[in-house]
Amino acid sequence: MTVDLVKAFIPDLISQFSTIIKNIYFGGGRSFLIHNTGPVGCLPYILDRLPHTTSQMDKNGCATPYNEVSQDYNKLLKEAVIQLRTDLPMAAITYVDMYSIKYGLITNATKEGFKYPLRTCCGYGGLYNYNRHVGCGSKVTLNGTQVEGKSCKDPSVYVNWDGVHFTQTSNHIFSGHVISGEFSDPPLPISQVCHRSLTR
Repeated sequence: MTVDLVKAFIPDLISQFSTIIKNIYFGGGRSFLIHNTGPVGCLPYILDRLPHTTSQMDKNGCATPYNEVSQDYNKLLKEAVIQLRTDLPMAAITYVDMYSIKYGLITNATKEGFKYPLRTCCGYGGLYNYNRHVGCGSKVTLNGTQVEGKSCKDPSVYVNWDGVHFTQTSNHIFSGHVISGEFSDPPLPISQVCHRSLTR
């Protein structure tokens, strides 16, 4: 599926999402924590598997066409959240900007104590220590040689765990930002979001 086809599907996806939220609301749900998607163009499995040119890489080594898909999705999701707040007046809807949290960690990886913002900790070979044929923890035979997707010695200096998921250290940083509410709309700590008044 091309980037353009994915972008064309986003409005339908957001419409389906809004319908699901409304169904939950009409079933009694009132508190919603909705987060956007992260910068998929910075994931090792995307960087390794999907086509992109050097000119399509940003200064942090991420593939801009795929990050633009994330940004397009996030823009429409935010618009949907604004509309849901109008349509569902008794709902407390909090929107969390995970894209900014995750991209911020990748762009400031060194300041945060990471050495490898785009390489996987657990994988095998290549520029990103990622190989779709040799997953984390697996043993396979490649060209007559048995190879293994092994964990690195110090996961705390890697942002990414296995090409798709983030390390425990990264997730700890992400959760701190979510809990503090600094990347949320409204910008409230999670403790207040979960217990805030639902009346307006």
